[in-house]
Amino acid sequence: MPINRIAVGTPGEASHPDAIRAAFAEFFSMLIFVFAGEGSGMAFNKLTNNGSTTPSGLVAASLAHAFALFVAVSVGANISGGHVNPAVTFGAFIGGNITLLRGILYWIAQLLGSVVACLLLKFATGGWETAAFSLSSGVSVWNALVFEIVMTFGLVYTVYATAVDPKKGNVGIVAPIAIGLIVGANILAGGAFDGASMNPAVSFGPAVVSWSWTHHWVYWAGPLIGAAIAALVYDNIFIGDGAHEPLPNNDF
Repeated sequence: MPINRIAVGTPGEASHPDAIRAAFAEFFSMLIFVFAGEGSGMAFNKLTNNGSTTPSGLVAASLAHAFALFVAVSVGANISGGHVNPAVTFGAFIGGNITLLRGILYWIAQLLGSVVACLLLKFATGGWETAAFSLSSGVSVWNALVFEIVMTFGLVYTVYATAVDPKKGNVGIVAPIAIGLIVGANILAGGAFDGASMNPAVSFGPAVVSWSWTHHWVYWAGPLIGAAIAALVYDNIFIGDGAHEPLPNNDF
């Protein structure tokens, strides 16, 4: 059971040079991802004069997030593991692949990266608002919660299969592509209903800058629950206790 491998970490871990470098990597990867992803939505609003969302707009958002996440994961993979998502970090923690203290450091870096990206977007666009995630008409919080749980399950399951599993072999080479593609596909599936966050940090930055917190808890609870289920399922069924190797500093 991965629960047996959960570790708090040592007191000096958070100040270790490797951990600090990893946190910076998460910060910059998140900034890159949110700037491109959120920025694509703002560009669509400018081109349509804040018109209603269209199928082409959803496809554009899907592609922008898929491409940006592919890059963000790739540039951080060798330094921090390329989590670029508090839910992925939480899933890694549940599976015993990262300590609690290092995970908290990652969370702080990820949240700050998202906020800074949204502040930069607001400045660069001359004051345009970075719209917070919200539920579409007719979608309840419970509908959205299920969407976020299932979509994030798919994301973290993909992370485990392509990046965490010791038996991944050459599949690990395509991990960033696979991770970007599942996020893009999930946006096509859930974007019209609740925005398809799958990432608490991606929701946090726009909420802070626009100071809009309606139903914000859904975008934390759903991804964290989905990540935990994916970690437990994949680790227990496909990895098992005997397959784990000693973890390097870069987690994955």
